[in-house]
Amino acid sequence: MTIIGGTGYGGAELIRLLRWHPGVELVRVTSIDQVGEPLEAVHRNLPKTGLVFENIPAAEAARDVDVVFLALPHKVSATMAAELAGVSARVIDLSGDFRLRDKEAYRVYYGDVHPHPEHLGTWVYGLPELHKEAIRGARRVASPGCFATAIALGLLPLAQAGLLRGAIHTVAMTGSSGSGAYAQIGTHHPLRAGNLKTYKVLNHQHTPEIEQTLRDAASRGSQAPEFSLAFVPVSAPLVRGILATSIVPVPESVDVKALFGEFYRDAPFVRVLGSKVGAEVVAIKGSMYVDLSWTLGQVDPATGQRQLAVVTALDNLVKGGAGQAVQSMNLMLGLAETLGIDAPGLWP
Repeated sequence: MTIIGGTGYGGAELIRLLRWHPGVELVRVTSIDQVGEPLEAVHRNLPKTGLVFENIPAAEAARDVDVVFLALPHKVSATMAAELAGVSARVIDLSGDFRLRDKEAYRVYYGDVHPHPEHLGTWVYGLPELHKEAIRGARRVASPGCFATAIALGLLPLAQAGLLRGAIHTVAMTGSSGSGAYAQIGTHHPLRAGNLKTYKVLNHQHTPEIEQTLRDAASRGSQAPEFSLAFVPVSAPLVRGILATSIVPVPESVDVKALFGEFYRDAPFVRVLGSKVGAEVVAIKGSMYVDLSWTLGQVDPATGQRQLAVVTALDNLVKGGAGQAVQSMNLMLGLAETLGIDAPGLWP
């Protein structure tokens, strides 16, 4: 295995998971900084790995390995599309550069023209709960975003059943690690600690990704409903974790427990808690698990509907990032889906 771009938080999680994964061997980690430094000198949670950061071309980094992980910032992975197109290794990208199929949506939400739009739509979207069989046979996988994973998992069963109509309202809080390893004014600790604030309101780059995923689920259920996502992200004073709440009106007759239970019957990392225990970040921190709960409101006699509030909690760096990429790798290599990534979270 090779990791291209190993000094960020996504790279750190990939190293932590792959270096001690029982089914693979991590042989190379590249970076444009910290070159020649041992991995553990940068990511100080690691014991000695025997590896150092190398600065080598992507094609060379992909030589003689089965899988290459791109743990690079948005807009950087896209520049490597042509160089990596000819390599025999499977490639899993953690950035947003190959998730969308619409080049115009990419331009609007990522603020730039995609340098290789011909590659959009050719990468398999790496959400195993929806695309498991496609991932098994994929050569190129675009791993989902953290918000996208949390919000989509809370809504996929409803999408497949054709129950999403009109505007879906979602508020999701995220920890500071989602902003990356390099400090910015919005993630500086004195301004973030003890604070809550919204950002990119109704304009977050994961919005079209989530809508695209939900439409894929609707199509799988032979549904074609009209809906859109009104998404408000919130910066929260914690390091790891996302808590997403989506509110959707559903008919009184809908059996929410049966709907979610059936959809996630074969999803090893989704824990359907139901309505008695609420999803919370402390229970999934450091793990691949996604906790999902809901609350149903009173029936509106005028419409026969009631409001459904679906809550999902996940670790943005694990199931929302590197761990999900390793889950896809396991599927691509024919390994057990949960191999090397099924440890429980930290408590508390």
